[in-house]
Amino acid sequence: MSVVSVYCTFASVEEAERIGRTVVEERLAACINILAPCRSIYRWQGKVEEAEEVPAILKTADTVTDALIARITELHSYDVPAITVWPVHKLPGSYAEWVEESTSID
Repeated sequence: MSVVSVYCTFASVEEAERIGRTVVEERLAACINILAPCRSIYRWQGKVEEAEEVPAILKTADTVTDALIARITELHSYDVPAITVWPVHKLPGSYAEWVEESTSID
């Protein structure tokens, strides 16, 4: 089993908390770190836009990553949510075991 980090931005802290709690309760993620709001500048529908967003990093097992992405997309307020997966190359064995245990459905 390998562990991955999933980076995602949300429209608000409340949305990040709601979706984060849901995916942890559903065992699709072991944890979510909700970071401080940030300012995003991006192109959307032919115009350059600015917005405050809330980035978050979720830790999960690669075996449930597709299901996690699908669930975040389903619950997210954006038409096109920013969700990216970052591989984790090194981590303590005990951490990997915790992620595996937290994302396993018994």
